[in-house]
Amino acid sequence: MVLGAMRGRMGRSTLLLTLLTTFSGIVNSTYGTWKNSFHSNRVNNVEKPSSQPHIIFIMVDDQGFRDVGYHGSEIKTPTLDRLAAAGVKLENYYVQPLCSPSRSQLMTGRYQIHTGLQHSIIRPTQPNCLPLENITLPQKLKNAGYSTHMVGKWHLGFYKRGCMPTQRGFDTFFGSLLGSGDYYSHYKCDSPGMCGYDLHEGEEAAWEQDHGIYSTIMYTQKAINILASHNPKQPIFLYLAYQAVHSPLQVPARYLERYKSIPNLHRRKYAAMVSCLDEAVRNLTLALKHYGYYDNMVMVYSSDNGGQPMAGGSNWPLRGSKGTYWEGGIRVVGFVHSPLLVKKGTRSRALIHITDWYPTLVMLGEGTLDENQNLDGYDVWEAISEGRPSPRLDILHNIDPIYTKAKNGSWKAGYGIWNTAIQAALRVGDWKLLTGVPGYSDWIPPQTFSKLLLANRWHNERVNWDRGKSIWLFNITADPYERVDLSQRYPHVVKKMLFRLLRYNKTAVPCRYPPKDYRSNPQYNGGVWGPWYTNDDEDEDDNLLSYDFEQMKSWKKAKRRGKFKRKT
Repeated sequence: MVLGAMRGRMGRSTLLLTLLTTFSGIVNSTYGTWKNSFHSNRVNNVEKPSSQPHIIFIMVDDQGFRDVGYHGSEIKTPTLDRLAAAGVKLENYYVQPLCSPSRSQLMTGRYQIHTGLQHSIIRPTQPNCLPLENITLPQKLKNAGYSTHMVGKWHLGFYKRGCMPTQRGFDTFFGSLLGSGDYYSHYKCDSPGMCGYDLHEGEEAAWEQDHGIYSTIMYTQKAINILASHNPKQPIFLYLAYQAVHSPLQVPARYLERYKSIPNLHRRKYAAMVSCLDEAVRNLTLALKHYGYYDNMVMVYSSDNGGQPMAGGSNWPLRGSKGTYWEGGIRVVGFVHSPLLVKKGTRSRALIHITDWYPTLVMLGEGTLDENQNLDGYDVWEAISEGRPSPRLDILHNIDPIYTKAKNGSWKAGYGIWNTAIQAALRVGDWKLLTGVPGYSDWIPPQTFSKLLLANRWHNERVNWDRGKSIWLFNITADPYERVDLSQRYPHVVKKMLFRLLRYNKTAVPCRYPPKDYRSNPQYNGGVWGPWYTNDDEDEDDNLLSYDFEQMKSWKKAKRRGKFKRKT
């Protein structure tokens, strides 16, 4: 009734602003009150909803495994806890350890070795992007009749116009192209002298839409505007990729008040950012109910990689952090919330990987999958909704031919099957194999979040890297915290998994990791990060993206000797 009275006195734009302020003040209301209030006051009710569900995919950035209330965190996340409790918590869910790799696999349903994005992230200055020959998730859903919208962080390349979100299947795009930036000014410096503005509406800089609003709040407002203007009788795919809770650690002051008891400033700011994010998801959910989407909706919530302890995140009790192939870097917070779930309020142990969303959501949306797409993902809807076994039996976490080689790695250590100097990670059933340098391997207990800088911490969980190891084997089901290496005890298992790595590697395409292009500098593009390639660059593009690591090293050496000059 309160909402009905408000609608009688206000226009739509005023109502939207009121939704974001009034609703956020009802923090202590119970789920039943919250649910009943908006079921009874919903506008634009759908009498005969489409058989195609609305798909809302919320991607958050750098949220650690422990950084949600239902995993025992000191951070308060009542909305996420409530949505997950009424849906399906994904407790055996894996992504990639960095931003671009996870997003590329979500958009293509394919492993990095099959798209050429095996190494690191896509840098702002690189002439690189998600390969155009891949049919993206929004393209598939658009072909199935969906309206497709993206709000938030892209981070899949933009060096030419064809790489932009609106060229890859999204009807609309509002957000950032880079991996990070200021939450208020939306500026980003990649290096000294390489700074620019990074907020876009479609394919143009969003100067007129920028009012200096904190990005978590701004993106939520934009998403609600999209819901308000769309007809809920038609299926919608909304990809809301928050910048939060990636560094820099910035947050409105009112959220910091809740965490005065946390002595470590990084952790305190990070916790406040998560609380703001939780409130944003709450406002989005209220809007989904209010505008008539909720009853025929599937909401997926996922972090893109593990948390970064140096920036306030926590993956405890998992080992490692963002950027590593230890569980702390790749096993993350994820859940599905939907009235369409057969078994709600459950905790799923089904093995699920981020590539699985592609076929799962396309099939839910009554789209089609082509045999020649060579997907690495599986349709896991029945495993999630009905509790059936997952069709997935293994995960290739990655094979990175460029990453720093393990000093003590060798073919001999790999039984003549595999060079253990190469960074690789593979999961098969209960077993997980790591080779090369998996990344920073500490377990970081919550008690280390003190007034001391994390860089100076010393505790009994610390690992000495001078042991000369280049291969590890764990039974992840029995030892989810990777404390007992079994590689010496079960050499026959190691050999079988090395052979599996070898087979995967034979299907890999050349790695796409071109050198910096100085034409990317925003000063040549009106101070804005955006496409810098022209049609005349297409031939150069084909050659540049095919460099392998050895070619790249030769190029860099020649550049240092002065054989290459900067193009003008």
